[in-house]
Amino acid sequence: MDLREAMESFYAFLELEKGVSPHTLDGYRRDLEQFVESLANSKTRCSDIDGTDVSNWLYELGGKGLSSSSLCRKVTALRVFAKYLSAENWIQKSFMALVSGPKLHRKAPVVLSVSEVKRLMESPDATTPLGLRDAAILELFYSSGLRVSELCTLTLQSVDLENGALRAFGKGAKERVVPIGSAAIKVLERYLEFGRPSLVKSKTGSSVFITMRGGPISRKTVWALVKDHGKRAGIEKPIKPHMLRHSFATHLLSGGADLRVIQELLGHADISTTQIYTSIEGERVRSGHEEFHPRNKG
Repeated sequence: MDLREAMESFYAFLELEKGVSPHTLDGYRRDLEQFVESLANSKTRCSDIDGTDVSNWLYELGGKGLSSSSLCRKVTALRVFAKYLSAENWIQKSFMALVSGPKLHRKAPVVLSVSEVKRLMESPDATTPLGLRDAAILELFYSSGLRVSELCTLTLQSVDLENGALRAFGKGAKERVVPIGSAAIKVLERYLEFGRPSLVKSKTGSSVFITMRGGPISRKTVWALVKDHGKRAGIEKPIKPHMLRHSFATHLLSGGADLRVIQELLGHADISTTQIYTSIEGERVRSGHEEFHPRNKG
């Protein structure tokens, strides 16, 4: 099978059958194109590729100072591609079988304290339509642990305030039902009754969160408003929307929530992704022991 033809087939498979996001698809395409360029036209068929080609490429990238996380992402793209080729019987043996990527040491995510969250929630001016919108966005991030893309694509039909839940569409267009906390419900109700109607224009669709022009709010706008309210609240940490998602998960874990429940709420496909929050909780426990145990105060 011609390598280029197989790549195009693979991209179509990811988009149409796996339903990956455009962002993810672009990442796979970029990594595979870089790998093929490294072959310098020396290999044009899928069966020509072997593990040495991959190892040499990764070694070269590592020598250029590429980070471990970036190398791991490229290894993942090649593994998924090789798996697809094997499933289509275009290769007899995976060229990734003996390839091992770099070990990725994930840093514990930075989170807000409960007091910082409180200050952040009090930052928007809830007497204005945009202030009500911002307050609803911040409360929903912290209440439901949504990704910024999930929040931006929320529609009126996907929110059920009466039952305190919403339908979110995460990575790979996977749908999950997420509960909404009582504080977020109150602010959302006020926004939908008094804030959003003031922002609606003739061409406004069903998006929950809209701009002054009546269009769906963008990721860029959400990032900017979260950062702005973080500054207003006097939070020195470089605050981002995803920090509220991290804080949501960490505070649930600290409160005694089961890790499997948090995994489901966050929409993680693998429990190992959720386990990063246990490192934060472990550090908190150790710090508490060091500070308060009487035998540590000698």
